[in-house]
Amino acid sequence: MEEIVNKVAQSGIETIDLEQFYPQGEIVVFDLKPFLFMEMILKEKDFRAALQSHDWEQYRGKNVGMICSVDTVIPLWAYMLVMTYLQPVAAYAAFGDATFIHNTLYLRNLAAIDTAALTDKRVVIKGCGDKRVGEIAYAEITRLLLPVVKSIMYGEPCSTVPVYKKKN
Repeated sequence: MEEIVNKVAQSGIETIDLEQFYPQGEIVVFDLKPFLFMEMILKEKDFRAALQSHDWEQYRGKNVGMICSVDTVIPLWAYMLVMTYLQPVAAYAAFGDATFIHNTLYLRNLAAIDTAALTDKRVVIKGCGDKRVGEIAYAEITRLLLPVVKSIMYGEPCSTVPVYKKKN
């Protein structure tokens, strides 16, 4: 009987599973609205007092997005002031909603990939998994890999869709 040869394993194709770079940790949103007078007007003295008495420990180790859900004028220093409370306790904090925070963390995780190790390699970006990997991750990994890889494919090593092939 003839030995079965795994040609996919011998092909030298590198597989990247974007789920490995999925942002970890809970994402919560800090809304400035409840800290405003009548939920519309920022009174500096009251705002500062409300922030000082707020329980910031609830954000410890979490990824926090900062927003103002009411359409009003917020002075820019107010966001800076909130950040002085969030930064020491949060795992990550930035201005933006939960989707923005998720995407920012995803991009940050992908930026840590050592693309030099993939120079002139054939790369498959895994297409199926348990988590919803959004378009932002697929676009970013392609952007990161284009300058260095020989080719980019989407799917599984045994069944791929060609995306890019370096021209000699």
